[in-house]
Amino acid sequence: MKYSKIYLVDDCPATNLYHQVMLRLFGIEKRVRTFTDPELALDDLRFHIQEEEKVLVLLDIQMPEMDGFEFLEFMQLEELSTSIDVVMVCSSISESYRQLVKRFPRYVFDFINKPIQAEAVSNMIGQSIAAPLSF
Repeated sequence: MKYSKIYLVDDCPATNLYHQVMLRLFGIEKRVRTFTDPELALDDLRFHIQEEEKVLVLLDIQMPEMDGFEFLEFMQLEELSTSIDVVMVCSSISESYRQLVKRFPRYVFDFINKPIQAEAVSNMIGQSIAAPLSF
């Protein structure tokens, strides 16, 4: 697995919980850090990530305190490690979002719709499901 940590940054606790369950299917739940406050997530990235450490951030776009693009602006201004890969997560991907994300090419590498699905996770992390799907 190429990521040592996976950050879930979404203001909705239920969405974070669903995404945690999805990641558990891949047996990587111990690598997951969950944040409903994007400022706390930024602080954690600032102070707990080594420069060369590969980290994946699943970042919600629409949050009340700080939206996903403001989060990216802080990452860029503070020159956080380029080993942090960001996937923008939203309920609908608009053309305006696609244009805005072009300002952050060193971090953002994809968009996905929420809630995330197993196939999207598999593509992001390059790993197959470890636990069987049983609902």
